[in-house]
Amino acid sequence: VQLVESGGGSVQVGGSLRLSCVASGDTVGRYCMGWFRQIPDKEREVVAVLYTGGIAPYYSESVKGRFTISRDNDNNIFYLQMNSLQLDDTAMYYCAANRVVGFPPRESDFKSWGQGTQVTVS
Repeated sequence: VQLVESGGGSVQVGGSLRLSCVASGDTVGRYCMGWFRQIPDKEREVVAVLYTGGIAPYYSESVKGRFTISRDNDNNIFYLQMNSLQLDDTAMYYCAANRVVGFPPRESDFKSWGQGTQVTVS
């Protein structure tokens, strides 16, 4: 599956953004979908993962209660709604997909990746 992110940008502390990830080549409903983020000189970290099969979504502790991951199977898109944004949320955000993902999720679980979209909070 091919992935393309959009929706990044600059926002003030406390603001909101919604990231989108459009998938092509297969149906997102068959995949576990994840959002990761990375800042320069740091490892990429998982933000949120949406599993298949009715398993509850995973959120990192730093975003729990502020971010929501969701999918639109009809349009083959999944989202990351980010509220109450903080300075530490500034990063390049990547969407990722794989048919099977472990719990807790790891970067190595994902085989398909988007190109990234920058989020800057100031």
